[in-house]
Amino acid sequence: MISNDISNTETVRNVFIIDDKGIIRTILIYPMNIGRFIPEIIRILQALQMADCMNSSTPANWLPNQPVIMPMPKTFEQLQERNNYIQENRNGINWYLSFENPSKECENKTCEK
Repeated sequence: MISNDISNTETVRNVFIIDDKGIIRTILIYPMNIGRFIPEIIRILQALQMADCMNSSTPANWLPNQPVIMPMPKTFEQLQERNNYIQENRNGINWYLSFENPSKECENKTCEK
């Protein structure tokens, strides 16, 4: 991205999402001529909360109540269990990319609109 000339008088719009441990989890920077999109900020908060609760990742274009990406297996036994899980549930491409639905506990913890 090519930025405009630096100005000492114009501001930039920033959004910082900081967790309860004081760790910056997200930084969004908007140019002055572009407004913030609050639904996207809420979606980011929900995705962070879901990923933390499920110990997983959220895929691109993830929306609340959609499946999350399961963490990779750490042992050969877990890998075999994952392959069996995928075959039974038909919810993944391979052991390294498989999905699971959010648990009810985690769905209740995400922020409401």
